[in-house]
Amino acid sequence: MVRRLKSIEDTAAKNAASIDVSKIVKGVIDEVRANGDAAVRQYSQQFDQWSPPSFKLSQQQIDEIIASVDPQIIADIKEVQLNVRRFAEAQKESLREFELEIQPGVFLGQKNNPIAKVGCYIPGGRYPLLASAHMTILTAKVAGVPHVIACTPPIAGQLPAASISAMHLAGADEILILGGVQAIAAMAVGTETVAKVDFLAGPGNAFVAEAKRQMFGQCGIDLFAGPTEVLVVADEHADPYMCAVDLLSQCEHGPDTPAQLITNSEKVGQETIRCIDELLKVLPTAPVASVSWKALGEVIIGDSMDEVYQIADEYASEHVQILTQNPREALTKMTNYGAIFLGKNTCVSYGDKVCAPSSFFSETTSD
Repeated sequence: MVRRLKSIEDTAAKNAASIDVSKIVKGVIDEVRANGDAAVRQYSQQFDQWSPPSFKLSQQQIDEIIASVDPQIIADIKEVQLNVRRFAEAQKESLREFELEIQPGVFLGQKNNPIAKVGCYIPGGRYPLLASAHMTILTAKVAGVPHVIACTPPIAGQLPAASISAMHLAGADEILILGGVQAIAAMAVGTETVAKVDFLAGPGNAFVAEAKRQMFGQCGIDLFAGPTEVLVVADEHADPYMCAVDLLSQCEHGPDTPAQLITNSEKVGQETIRCIDELLKVLPTAPVASVSWKALGEVIIGDSMDEVYQIADEYASEHVQILTQNPREALTKMTNYGAIFLGKNTCVSYGDKVCAPSSFFSETTSD
């Protein structure tokens, strides 16, 4: 029998924003379509208080910014991007071209043609998500895309140096310090100074996601992205503190992050809740993570691990972490997930940001 130690708040599903996101986004896109650079500058000033002489960084500016970044951060970026490149190259190799004669005189085939021009959006907001540069820009270049335009917003009026470094090292051909709907609209419809792209990739807030949705059909997009998701499967041997940390490491992404722990052990469930409560007293990301956990966090107890796996498969979460004595068992017990992370040394944040498989140019299940 399934028991719930913590459930989603009844009000969580009703807390839709009162702001008409669709209407606001349409207005910005229409203005950019009609007035080009002038509209982009107007909205950048309005939303980000940002109106430099040029949104596009020169090579000299990029060099100076990279020189200002801690060498260890640059080394870390390069190491991660090496992993991403290797995995992306292996993925590309698996998509082989072929031609066959299925009937006498009837030839069919498959050919991989890179997209000519791609626009990549690298979010800023509360925390710079420079890993998005690896996931979008670098994978596009591995795929053979000849020209990548990359946009990222300023953060509190400052240049996001680490993100810019990652964007350059990933291979961006143009880097624009430009955020929000105005960045998506500029790349999607084209302006006097921003070339129109054929494809948009990268995550963002509700406004960015809606802008991509509205541009779908006029240019390609990677996917309709929603909030990140995390689901931890744990048995009675799991460390509750580790369960708590790994759940909160995704909850900090935003106030609308679903997070579930599914276990066969009531003790692990109760201790995980206790650890989360303690961590939320000290974590610097608690103001965001606590909102998600309170509204969208769940702790579910199954009678057996078979039942636990069944429940987890029903959720079909974006990220599934397996904290059990035999983690590889999940590969035969589960089929519904975006990415699966096996064992205590494969937290979702490490797998997403360092190991390499998580990419917006890949729908491949990875472990």
